[in-house]
Amino acid sequence: MHERPKGAAEDWTIAQDWGRYTAAEHAMWDRLFERQGKMLPGRVVPEFMAGLDILRMDKPGIPNFDALSERLMKATGWQVVAVPGLVPDAVFFDHLANRRFVAGRFIRTPDQIDYLEEPDIFHDVFGHVPLLANPVFADYMQAYGQGGLRADGLGAIERLARLYWYTVEFGLIRQDDGLKVYGAGIVSSYGESLFALDDPSPHRLGFDLRRLMRTNYKIDDYQQSYFVIDSFEDLLRQTAQTDLAPLYAELDGQPDLATDALLPGDRVFTRGTQAYAHSRRRPVHESAEDAGPVS
Repeated sequence: MHERPKGAAEDWTIAQDWGRYTAAEHAMWDRLFERQGKMLPGRVVPEFMAGLDILRMDKPGIPNFDALSERLMKATGWQVVAVPGLVPDAVFFDHLANRRFVAGRFIRTPDQIDYLEEPDIFHDVFGHVPLLANPVFADYMQAYGQGGLRADGLGAIERLARLYWYTVEFGLIRQDDGLKVYGAGIVSSYGESLFALDDPSPHRLGFDLRRLMRTNYKIDDYQQSYFVIDSFEDLLRQTAQTDLAPLYAELDGQPDLATDALLPGDRVFTRGTQAYAHSRRRPVHESAEDAGPVS
């Protein structure tokens, strides 16, 4: 269990203290924003680009959470709150269930531009917040938080963390003009935005709730499998209308699946070569236990 940092409220929130950001930190945001902003059109789901516009996130500099929350509240009733880092599962779920998205307030340094272990404000705000301006996805995030509060009492956090990972963080969506990215871990990463759609290495599989909840994931490298939803409406329907308690009980008797597994019943959009993963000589940690739902 994490210990609440000094100065954090009981719900683990802190002041963003927007005025403390330096010119260099604002410049880092602008550098990251420009890089992703040039590359994502045509790759990212249109709802993401619409969210950037609705929330006026193209304004230079790190967004002020108060102004961002005011616009987001008008769109879907959500707000963004600052936290000092990763928060306990129950705290995270409670915030989502009450339409509050928790975001770290620090921004990466130049030597971390392409990889950092703990999510920063660019990942949290640029990656996650634009889709919260979409009513259907906003409802899915709240439903996920409500499901998390129930899962916490059923000992099923690990299963639900996989759902978050393979949708909210690393999800793909099928649209009329092909596959698009929407997961925050992809859209905030230049390298994975290219890898997830273009590289022949990973599997791209149709979304299946049971299958996904059995599948491990990678926390320190590109994914070996991505799951493709048909629409945000279908994702919300499948999640909200499934009684997860008996599903958790059913899955407890089944083995976990490797990140590169293929099953006979899989709906395969792309059968990956796994060449990238095989080229990595170091062991790669696979887990759904240590990462938690906030990544």
